[in-house]
Amino acid sequence: MWEKLKKLEEEYESLSKKLADPNIVSDSKEFQRIAKAHAELEEIISKYREYKKLLQELEEAKLLAEEDEELRDLAKEEVKLLESELSRLEEEIKMALLPKDPMDERSIIMEIRAGAGGEEAALFAADLFRMYARYAERKGWKVEILDKNETGIGGYKEIVFRVDGFGAYSRLKFESGVHRVQRVPVTESSGRIHTSTATVAVLPEVEEVEVEVREEDLKIETFRASGRGGQYVNKTDTAVRITHIPTGIVVSCQDERSQYKNKQRALSILRAKLYEMERMKKESEIASMRKSQVGTGERSEKIRTYNFPQNRVTDHRIGLTVYNLEEVLDGDLDEIIEALIVADRSEKLSRLVAA
Repeated sequence: MWEKLKKLEEEYESLSKKLADPNIVSDSKEFQRIAKAHAELEEIISKYREYKKLLQELEEAKLLAEEDEELRDLAKEEVKLLESELSRLEEEIKMALLPKDPMDERSIIMEIRAGAGGEEAALFAADLFRMYARYAERKGWKVEILDKNETGIGGYKEIVFRVDGFGAYSRLKFESGVHRVQRVPVTESSGRIHTSTATVAVLPEVEEVEVEVREEDLKIETFRASGRGGQYVNKTDTAVRITHIPTGIVVSCQDERSQYKNKQRALSILRAKLYEMERMKKESEIASMRKSQVGTGERSEKIRTYNFPQNRVTDHRIGLTVYNLEEVLDGDLDEIIEALIVADRSEKLSRLVAA
């Protein structure tokens, strides 16, 4: 870690010299690029230099404690204070060194699909959608439904929606995976507890320039939107289904009354899926022999159980159990999310130290 910091300091000095170079100052684009890189390093270099300064002061205090009898007690007290400050600063430096996820600030697209359990799984999917919608409301984020397939008694076979808000991905990215519910279904007359599942996928929203989608790779179909009735339902072909031929990915959107808007929304879902597919591929190549403590985020991974008889929610990746199921399903997710973020940082820190 210290060798890496030394190299970063050298890079920082080099960037500082370039910022004073008249040739670079006259090139606005290059100057902005270097200034941005310089600013990104400034905080960690400042902490590193403070650490080195305190380390020097510690050595001097230790020497004083050994050689000067009159000041020995004061010097020993100074040593304790400096060691405590160095320990705190070292942790801050480690945190600053952790690679930042460039997607953390983004809005997201979420997909919830009913899994095993028939109608009960569809009802559970609806519960999960309400949970995330309530959480978004608490954060001041906006939720827009992009596509949905409802069942007769209020469930969803699938629902796709956008959560628009700064930092949405950083808070919800660990929600991807299989969620399991254990409860007595409303459709069960004998009172037996059933286990059902729903799958959640969290995709960072990406711009057109970040993912190239060629028109010739798309099969675009229009169809009539389904719904509970109304002036526009089942009268015009406003719903859009897009198939990405090279990957076989199929997305659809029917929630808008405009075919153009539905197409644009479907394309945004497709771009997010293609970006996520490429990201997962790269991560698999880089870390094929390593799994993050909080899970890979793959849809096949069972991540959480919601047990109604015991009022219990358990996140299996970090062994966290809370007994406030009703509050969690009402969007009170921060305790679980914070624990997942801490576990992820701890895992990354251990890898950083071991590197």
